[in-house]
Amino acid sequence: MNKMVIISAPSGAGKTTIIKQIMQENIYNLEFSISACSRKKREQEIDGTDYWFLCADDFKAKINNNEFIEWEEVYENQFYGTLKTEVDRIWNTGKNIIFDVDVRGAMNIKNLYPQAAISIFIKPPSIDILRQRLIQRSSESEESLDKRIRKAEWELQFENNFDIIVVNDELPKAVYQINNFLKLFLEIEKK
Repeated sequence: MNKMVIISAPSGAGKTTIIKQIMQENIYNLEFSISACSRKKREQEIDGTDYWFLCADDFKAKINNNEFIEWEEVYENQFYGTLKTEVDRIWNTGKNIIFDVDVRGAMNIKNLYPQAAISIFIKPPSIDILRQRLIQRSSESEESLDKRIRKAEWELQFENNFDIIVVNDELPKAVYQINNFLKLFLEIEKK
């Protein structure tokens, strides 16, 4: 049976970095599910690699056509979601899927695929450290930063809904912990 690894965290908690390191392990037969979003593309991002970038109207049309397994309006007219075609595409190749989604998306996927999915919440050591990480990105306005911090505080309330909680205070330690959980869940034999 193909499986799903769902990783969620507040913005700036390190989930993208952790996912990239897990993908480099190359032992899990994982393929990254590329989410669709309606936010503006950051300079270093590539359409179809980092996200499927859609305008808000196109995203809404896909919602109306029931083309998502999960979606969320994270901020006004900023949508994120997972297209059904992504799950089909990856599972048809015989691979397991790894998701980078918000907390609601994570819970929705886990509810749809309870036997096939494991959900992992990456928790920042503190809100203050999270704020510093977001400031270091240099991609946030003060208003955007405040929105993300408020959202992070809200998201942290849902951490106990996840199968596993990992505090990302030291990146190598967090990656090591997640790798141990994945080896068990994905039934990877130790070499």
